[in-house]
Amino acid sequence: MKKGKRFIALALSMLLVGVSLAGCGASNAGSTNTGDKVDKAKETLIYAQGAEPRGLDPALVDDGESAKVMINLYEGLLKYADDSTKVEPSLAKSWEVSPDGLSYTFKLQEGVKFHDGTDFNAEAVKINIDRQIPPQATPDMAYGSFVYGSVKDVEVVDANTVKINLTAPSTPFLNNLAMVMAAPMVSPKALQEKSNNLNQAPVGTGPYKFVSWAKDENIVLERYEEYWGEKALTKNVIFKFIKDNSARVVALNNGEADMIDGIDATVVDQITSAGNKVFQAPGMNINYMAYNTSKAPFNDAKVRKAVSQAINVPELVESLYQGYSETATSVLPTFMEGYDASIAQAAYDPAAATEALKAAGLTNVHIITYTNPRPYNAATGQALAEAIQGYLSKVGVTATIDSYDWTTYKEKVKAGDYDICFYGWIGDNGDPDNFMYLLAHEDPTMNVARYNNPEFNALIEEGIKAPAGADRNAIYTNLEKIAAEDAAWLPLSHAQTLAAYSPKVQNFLYHMTGVTPFAGVSKE
Repeated sequence: MKKGKRFIALALSMLLVGVSLAGCGASNAGSTNTGDKVDKAKETLIYAQGAEPRGLDPALVDDGESAKVMINLYEGLLKYADDSTKVEPSLAKSWEVSPDGLSYTFKLQEGVKFHDGTDFNAEAVKINIDRQIPPQATPDMAYGSFVYGSVKDVEVVDANTVKINLTAPSTPFLNNLAMVMAAPMVSPKALQEKSNNLNQAPVGTGPYKFVSWAKDENIVLERYEEYWGEKALTKNVIFKFIKDNSARVVALNNGEADMIDGIDATVVDQITSAGNKVFQAPGMNINYMAYNTSKAPFNDAKVRKAVSQAINVPELVESLYQGYSETATSVLPTFMEGYDASIAQAAYDPAAATEALKAAGLTNVHIITYTNPRPYNAATGQALAEAIQGYLSKVGVTATIDSYDWTTYKEKVKAGDYDICFYGWIGDNGDPDNFMYLLAHEDPTMNVARYNNPEFNALIEEGIKAPAGADRNAIYTNLEKIAAEDAAWLPLSHAQTLAAYSPKVQNFLYHMTGVTPFAGVSKE
């Protein structure tokens, strides 16, 4: 343990020197004056997360680890309020919606420049949207159809006015435009130079700009001094990747990280006893187990239900999360429009499960899972898979588990070679469509159950078009009922939002959408 601590300390010391040489650190980095060292420390925020981002192009990634970095680099036309998913102006200072709900006209902020010095304007908005809708959209733009699926075309009215026309009304459209996936604006010049892929060289308009990415180590950002809005309080931000939960806690308690995520109940006392703070809030998320419905044995709903009956979900949630997650009775969080407390999944009944699975001839299943913590599952996918393995052994089913790091896991899910996998997400926009829509998605990296129910899909389309209110809420309640009956997923839990930070850090925010904006964060 002491050796590990020395290694982390040495690595971060070298990193901060590197930041200084890159122009991000204090000008007196070589001074031995204690005051200079303190000032330099104040200029850098170090955030340790449990997994590395998949990339930094908002059109090409769909994971929360990427989102935490991207929220600091990019902006969309709209943004969410700090304490909710209420939309507020961002790169668009105002907007109007046509009476028929088919046209949205946005007035843009003036004088905004991308990090490469090029102008943000209506043409840039058009280019960003056009790249994510047919015919330009590519298969790896997972969120493009979610955000822009109803877009017919984009018109440049003038340099600071853009009009987006839809094929059909879309109630969640404004909320979608505030998301950190697909919706943020990237530099058209950079897209041209980088062959339409900014995963490794992001260029946005946000309060921080990209400096470097050392694979498996860290991402370094620095304050964008020409930012159009209120400038970031802290000069540098370093996202450090520490996969092991306990190692992140050690880094925080030793002062080698200022903030960490992916914590669970087992480390809260360790964190607070060291004088650090825990950020805790209700979570807008879902953690679930998915059956591969595209092949035997789980193309049969009866077999899916039987396996679900073998799992004592309340017991599992209490054991793994120890009061920091609530048992999920539905896909939707309990505070979301459309949630219905009367809806229930297959009830725990090991005797019935044993009988049904024996009749079906199911004796073995192949489970894949991820090794790192996730915001919706701080216990790690490995621990969750092993818990499920234990329940299945009691009903005569042997489960084999293959575990992968998060990036590899995403590829394995895409390949589809599994019977059961685990997934989840933090809600992107506060709308129930954002939770139910994935069960109708054609992309297997989103709809990991590969579920296809025409009745369900048709209701999804109705829900998108329906005006906000009781009738729309009833559509999502009906979708919950269908999902529970078909048992393509076994909803497990809704995690509380948990993170930890040093008392020196001021105004730390872990937004309910799972992102960590640092522009307003400082360090004493």
